[in-house]
Amino acid sequence: MTKGRSILDVIGLNSLSQAKKETLIQMTILSVACILAFSARLFSVLRFESVIHEFDPYFNYRTTKHLVEKGYYDFHNWFDDRAWYPLGRIIGGTIYPGLMVTASSLFHFLNFLNITIDIRNVCVFLAPLFSSLTVIVVYFLTKEVKNAGAGLVAASMIAIVPGYISRSVAGSYDNEGIAIFCMLLTYFLWIKATKTGSISWSLLCSLAYFYMVSSWGGYVFLINLIPLHVLTLMITGRFSHRIYVAYSITYSVGTILSMQIPFVGFAPVETSEHMAALGVFGLCQILAFVHYLQANMTPASFNVLFRGVVTIGLCAAGLSFGIASFLGKIAPWTGRFYSLLDPSYAKNNIPIIASVSEHQPTTWASFYFDLQLLVFMFPVGLYYCFRELSDANIFVILYSVTSIYFAGVMVRLMLVLAPIMCIMSGIGISTTLTTYMKNIDSGDQPPATVKSKKKAADYPIKSEIATVMVTIVAIFLTTFVFHCTWVTSEAYSSPSIVLAARGHDGNRIIFDDFREAYNWLKFNTPENAKIMSWWDYGYQLTAMANRTILVDNNTWNNTHISRVGQAMASPEEHSYTIMKELDVDYVLVIFGGMSGYSSDDINKFLWMIRIGGSTPEGAHIKEGDYYSSSGEYKVDKDASSAMHNSLMYKMCYYRFGEVMTEQGKPTGWDRVRNQEIGNKDFELDVLEEAFTSEHWIVRIYKVKDLDNRGNK
Repeated sequence: MTKGRSILDVIGLNSLSQAKKETLIQMTILSVACILAFSARLFSVLRFESVIHEFDPYFNYRTTKHLVEKGYYDFHNWFDDRAWYPLGRIIGGTIYPGLMVTASSLFHFLNFLNITIDIRNVCVFLAPLFSSLTVIVVYFLTKEVKNAGAGLVAASMIAIVPGYISRSVAGSYDNEGIAIFCMLLTYFLWIKATKTGSISWSLLCSLAYFYMVSSWGGYVFLINLIPLHVLTLMITGRFSHRIYVAYSITYSVGTILSMQIPFVGFAPVETSEHMAALGVFGLCQILAFVHYLQANMTPASFNVLFRGVVTIGLCAAGLSFGIASFLGKIAPWTGRFYSLLDPSYAKNNIPIIASVSEHQPTTWASFYFDLQLLVFMFPVGLYYCFRELSDANIFVILYSVTSIYFAGVMVRLMLVLAPIMCIMSGIGISTTLTTYMKNIDSGDQPPATVKSKKKAADYPIKSEIATVMVTIVAIFLTTFVFHCTWVTSEAYSSPSIVLAARGHDGNRIIFDDFREAYNWLKFNTPENAKIMSWWDYGYQLTAMANRTILVDNNTWNNTHISRVGQAMASPEEHSYTIMKELDVDYVLVIFGGMSGYSSDDINKFLWMIRIGGSTPEGAHIKEGDYYSSSGEYKVDKDASSAMHNSLMYKMCYYRFGEVMTEQGKPTGWDRVRNQEIGNKDFELDVLEEAFTSEHWIVRIYKVKDLDNRGNK
């Protein structure tokens, strides 16, 4: 190496212009963030194996596999007779196909390149791949709102923030895995369209919106947020020709495209959730027409015409909306939408929605757990957006306020909040560092002028204060990285299908009971066997055991689910009548009393009781009958007779009274409820035990073929 030449000289970086150096640094940081986003989501694969997680992803995997093997036409017209027996399910018309089509397209593309890969692995790694793409979109979105520095900070944060990782780890093959990318891409293209008023950007925004609609039902949030932005610009006097072109094209083209999704159909012009977007579209046309008339009429004539047209228009619109609603042409809000506006609605009216854990309100601890530093830096970014109001800043402010509310109502929507928290925090941190970094004395500054000396006298320790502030921000960012890594590793990288725990000696114990039980069903029961279980396990049963099930996670038929709840909550005699009515061959329950697995059916049993009693056929089931005399939910000797005699209790605790689960505890000690069961010595009359997994987590019973009661 030539003496006196630096490494930068050798590799030729010093010959680049300042702008090119900055671009290179930005691309390097963004590339590292993308790699980090992908690799941070691989803990589950490294610790367990390449496996699909949770419940819904198994249905998505099964349908994707069908699409790859049979083609889109067969997939679109697929009637699934394995689900919701005896009703069945039309798959093509009841799903958002974007996820399946994306995975299938990627699979065929890789095979075209002669890269051999199983479709299951494509499904497992799809969410981490789209997380990397989300990093890029967040960078460009934040850059449009603020600058490139804020974009890099926001992109780095979205790469590791737990609130987003929770739904995008490897194996989490769910709609949200690609939907967040689609949503943020739509927002970025919307801001570009409003800034330029370009037809091209507006059309691209429409295509991104179409992709979003095809991927996730959460598109309703998007199609209400964009009209809210336009309405706000109208109210604040910022409406312009650019906004008119952007919204008119985005809404009209996007709506027409979205109606091509069979599951969506005519909902954009018939349901209440979409009426705000339609109303704002009408307002845009009226406002544009008003501006045209104003430019071509005298002020006096315009005022007379304007008052008349507005009065007649409002009356006509109100009358039309009222008549259409009365005739049923405009469908009312769905139960899930009502529960967002009124958190108590689902609990009081639709227990099936309230029973889902991800539909519960978010606790303050969850906000900190999933966002950590972002909770504190978000207001800083919000302040800077308010200080420099623009059309783009107004949009992200509206996104912030609405997403905070919805995330507070439903814990699942933390996923929608996480990106805007990263964007706002990126703006706050970047602006803070920019403000203080320039005040740090580097030691080789040029001689001070009279003006700078006077300023320094007014602010004598600015370098020290700036150093302290930059150090504090650096420490906070370091703790954020450690927190995100720990949460991702410990909380969000454990597949529900394979469980892990630590023994008394610290060794890792693997519980593979679910796959053990599903494989037993697959190889030891008739192919046409009907399995009754609670709806949580329906998707896994059809995907892994390939058996017919009564209910699954789609939860579209509350009456059918209620019937299963009634069978679980009733005594054996009544349950047998229901099971025979539904042609049930086997019954599957999840039990954690032996292993300490708390997400078992006994802990879910109250929801089965509530849902079972929510229909006329289950009027005899009263929740109060299953509590003890002191009003507690118990399984010991104080439990009620209705609890002791229920089919669920007997299936879970059959032969359990003979087992010692903990040293120093009596036999029949439930490790989840920490109680000794009250009914130990009983036999099953209408069921016989067919299979119990290694750790007793999954128990399967065969329904007996009892003799005709009239036989002698």
